[in-house]
Amino acid sequence: MVGRGASGNLRRCLATGESGPTATLVRFALAPDGCVVPDLAGRLPGRGAWVGARREAIERAVAKNLFSRAFRAGARPETGLADTVERLLAARVATLLGIARRAGAAVAGFEKCRFWLAARGTVLLHARDGSMDGLRKLAGADATRAIRLLDAAELGAPFGRRRVVHVALAGGRLAANIEGECARLAGLREAAREGREGRQA
Repeated sequence: MVGRGASGNLRRCLATGESGPTATLVRFALAPDGCVVPDLAGRLPGRGAWVGARREAIERAVAKNLFSRAFRAGARPETGLADTVERLLAARVATLLGIARRAGAAVAGFEKCRFWLAARGTVLLHARDGSMDGLRKLAGADATRAIRLLDAAELGAPFGRRRVVHVALAGGRLAANIEGECARLAGLREAAREGREGRQA
């Protein structure tokens, strides 16, 4: 299973100086050639540098050459580092969704999701390019709690489909991991940062 360090561990953001749990940050490692490498699972060896899972924080760390200071060595982050982190986080979410599907902990489609929503603790994902009317018909008052972060193609891939609009997850550790990765991804996606996507409580 895709995982990372305990969320209770606190680390300081390189860009802002604020401390927070590792679940809300992204760890970076320094490769032998001096390249800065995203370590989303927090498992690569060596000294790590932590940055808040927000696009502006990563871009600030790159622009101000803060990685060299953190690693106490010459560090070469790529110009599009925030885009790379976004892409990798989206891939992690897809991997976890695939695991959930194979474990019988995730279903796709309107009718299956509606049946699952009758159970407590179900997490609902809705394609950000899907119809809001469809979401309201499915979830009713709970529609505002749906995670609207991935598009229909991204939701469909773990299920072997071209497009999926609705996905329901059984409550539990795996669903919590997916929610956590979606929260990190929301900080990298522009529309989510402006409040148009992502989970809205």
